Amino acid sequence: MDAYQSLITHWRETSLLSSCAALLGWDERTYMPRAGSAHRAKQMALLARMTHERLTDPRIGDWLSQLEGATDSAEQAANVREIGRTHRRAVRVPARLVEELARVTTQAQEVWVEARAAADFRRFLPWLDRIVALKREEAEALGNTAHPYDALLEEYEPGSSSDAIERLFRALARELAPFAAKLFDAPRQPNESILRREFPVADQERFGRAVAEAMGFDFQAGRLDVTTHPFCSGIGPGDCRLTTRYDPNHFSSGFFGILHECGHGIYEQNLPREHFGTPLGTACSLGIHESQSRLWENFVGRSPEFWQHYFPKAQDAFPSLRDVRLEDFVLAVNRVGRTFIRVEADEVTYNLHIVLRFELEKNLIQGDLSPGDVPDAWNQRFHELLGVRPPNDREGCLQDIHWSFGGIGYFPTYALGNLYAAQFMEAARRDLGEAELAEDFRQGRFNRLREWLVSRIHRQGQLYRAEELCRQVTGADLNHQPFMRYLRGKYSRLYGVLPD
Repeated sequence: MDAYQSLITHWRETSLLSSCAALLGWDERTYMPRAGSAHRAKQMALLARMTHERLTDPRIGDWLSQLEGATDSAEQAANVREIGRTHRRAVRVPARLVEELARVTTQAQEVWVEARAAADFRRFLPWLDRIVALKREEAEALGNTAHPYDALLEEYEPGSSSDAIERLFRALARELAPFAAKLFDAPRQPNESILRREFPVADQERFGRAVAEAMGFDFQAGRLDVTTHPFCSGIGPGDCRLTTRYDPNHFSSGFFGILHECGHGIYEQNLPREHFGTPLGTACSLGIHESQSRLWENFVGRSPEFWQHYFPKAQDAFPSLRDVRLEDFVLAVNRVGRTFIRVEADEVTYNLHIVLRFELEKNLIQGDLSPGDVPDAWNQRFHELLGVRPPNDREGCLQDIHWSFGGIGYFPTYALGNLYAAQFMEAARRDLGEAELAEDFRQGRFNRLREWLVSRIHRQGQLYRAEELCRQVTGADLNHQPFMRYLRGKYSRLYGVLPD
């Protein structure tokens, strides 16, 4: 097993380099002076090149050859499998391209912030042109896929394909669209102005932090900061960073942003520390990661039972809510409607936002859509899916940071996360008791659910691929039916409409 120990030691050291880049990335999006962008781009490019050199070290291929069919356990086999996948992808991509992508995307993120603030796509277009060209080059170098886009998707959701995702999304949309339409026209509608009162930012931070801590995020091993586009960054054992953004006149943006990133953070904090730097100490996939954030944000944080406990506390924290009834507040935080901003979309229409992005970025990589045509294509498809057109680029194609950091192939994982979350929650209710779990939420207790997730999902690392993990946890392949059962049950009660 000398080959295995050599492989793991090398991989752990490489992961330390990646964690340095993660820390610099967090700083760039939170506290870095804007004038430092060009220098940060050089730092990130250097780290990317150094990491790529370690990922493509010829010794890795030798070690993997020695270990083929010779591992002693399923855990060792999983490490070898995933290291082999990453190594094979890395050796196909030239170091020059890796370094150029890191340099360009670091600067592009800064330009994106400016372009978004000005609602001016033209500022960002030259950078999007360059990023798409580089990602096409990367997809071509990776090869071995039915579609160029699949090579990029593999980075975030190993084992998946655009064809499989398209079939899953199509089946979901067939049932989701008419159900959403019924809710749009339901006689009972929420008073969303309840959420657009005065909510001082300092009070929002205190309240959100207290809820995140109750859910199980360890602030001795993490922190919460402000950014333009909320994210969670797992730097390493004992260091996990959450971010959100606040609006002093809108409750949902900051609070549910915290809950969403808290779900990511709880996952990162409960990965097995003893396996840090190896696949066994790494999250299974972005789809599984997203399932944890959506589960805590929506399945827990928007549930009526959750607010039976937390609404009196919210009224104490925010005097603007003291004349509001609990049932009106619950309906307001579960509003279903046409919204331009993905991160503020309700859980019924959210997946339509993902369908849009999935289609556009796949067409960008396949050459069927020019970057310069993105705003028109975005607005047209948005109108077809949701019946309205974004009023400007900031609320349209500039709202997300992903393309600026080169994350093409990332968006489908959000919808996959919704589907995994529903299937996992069905299994949790079956194992822990549906009534008992609801009572836990009413009492502000989340430890049983958290411990169930930790043991079934978090501690598994990358022992299984996402589809197999889903089968292990739920006993079934991923499908859209648990998600639709959840939506019909919850929203039919809230809106007073009968499910189909």
